[in-house]
Amino acid sequence: MAIFGPFSTVQAQSAADGCFSAAHRYVADLLDPQSAAFQRIHQIAVGVTERVELSGGAFALEQVYHAKPRADVFLESHRKYIDVQVIVAGAERMEVQDISRLVVSQAYLEERDLIKYEDDAGTSHLTMTPGNVAIFFPADGHMSTLLPSAGPVLVRKSVVKVPVE
Repeated sequence: MAIFGPFSTVQAQSAADGCFSAAHRYVADLLDPQSAAFQRIHQIAVGVTERVELSGGAFALEQVYHAKPRADVFLESHRKYIDVQVIVAGAERMEVQDISRLVVSQAYLEERDLIKYEDDAGTSHLTMTPGNVAIFFPADGHMSTLLPSAGPVLVRKSVVKVPVE
C-alpha cells in the first residue's frame, strides 16, 4: 500500500528497496532551495510539464498547475511504473484506494501506462504540503491534483516514475 509523509520518513521507509535510490537522490536535490533542480522547477510556467531523465530507467515529470476540483480528476493506477509524487510548493489533496476495491472504467492503455477507475466514496484522503512525498504502487488506485480547500492553489510538483522490477 501507499507510503506518504515528509520526505525523510518516506525515504527511511523505502530505503531498503534499491529501485528507489535514483528517486531519493532526485527528491533530496529537488527539495534543496540551493539546488539547480529547485530553481528549475520554480521557473516552469503554469500548465507546463518538463521531463527529467534519471538513472535506472526512472524519470521525473516536473509540473506546475492549479489544483482542481474533484469532479475534474479521476482515480488511476499504473502497471509499469511506481509513482513517487513530491510537492515542492503549494498544496493539494490526494486520495488512495486499493485497486481490488475499485471498478475499472477504462481498461489498461499500455502507451500511457494507465488504468482509470470509477469514482469511489471509500478512498483515504491525504493533504500534501511542501516536502511531502507519496509513493503509489501498482496496487494503489490514486487521485491527485485536488484542491486542498476552496480557492485556487498553484502547485509545483514532480512525479518520479520508477520502473516496476
